[in-house]
Amino acid sequence: MNIRAMFVDMDGTLLTQSNKISQRSLEAINKLNNQGVKVFLATGRHYEVTAPYHKEIGLRTPMICLNGASIHDALTGSTMQMNTVQVNDQRFHDLTALNPCNVIIHTANGIYCKEINEEIDYWTKVGKIPPQYVGDLRNAKYQDVLKYSVRTGKTSPELSALFKKEAKVIDWNDGFELIAPHVSKWSGIKTLLKAFRISPNDAVAIGDGPNDIEMLRQVGTGVAMGNASLEVKVAADFVTEHHEEDGLAKFIERYLLKSVKSFVV
Repeated sequence: MNIRAMFVDMDGTLLTQSNKISQRSLEAINKLNNQGVKVFLATGRHYEVTAPYHKEIGLRTPMICLNGASIHDALTGSTMQMNTVQVNDQRFHDLTALNPCNVIIHTANGIYCKEINEEIDYWTKVGKIPPQYVGDLRNAKYQDVLKYSVRTGKTSPELSALFKKEAKVIDWNDGFELIAPHVSKWSGIKTLLKAFRISPNDAVAIGDGPNDIEMLRQVGTGVAMGNASLEVKVAADFVTEHHEEDGLAKFIERYLLKSVKSFVV
């Protein structure tokens, strides 16, 4: 397989359940880089909790964050591209107030949330920046929203469907996310492929979530993790092992490293 670029999801793909990058994955990515393949991170995370892992790997490529809502420069972290989403805030907060949930609003200037939870504690620890505001979001003064995240603790298609005329909806097992229409990891990938003059046919994307489906379908080679849902696996050309079993590294070793003739399963 001859490729020039690889786009890698983070949670459930690059990272283990404990938010670590395995040594095997680090070594596989470094070998791929040494072959001249450009490796990019494409994640639903915001920049501050993406950059430390980007640095750990030693990447020098731009980062696709917040499901494509922003793209950040590798060295400075400055925003190269930003797509804001606009919904009727009063309607949004009235509807979410009727349902038990946490609401997280990612803006160009930081995070605003209804309440602190384990996820936000982790983001604060890794990103070194606490939320700009915690409390009743109807009283918060924010602008330039990049992503709304609603954590209901369960699938909520009836609630998320109410926003499909205003935004792109990504449904998860524990809630849903809203981003600008026509924005996705794939839209971010298209921007970077054009900038680096790489054909989509010469790119690989690998992921495990519903926010990865479009990029898996559109690049030359889409790879689903073993821990992905059936919907994600159907969208892919290959299915590799679970993220706790070095599925990312094993795919790279099997199909992408020209110098590797064999490997240990």
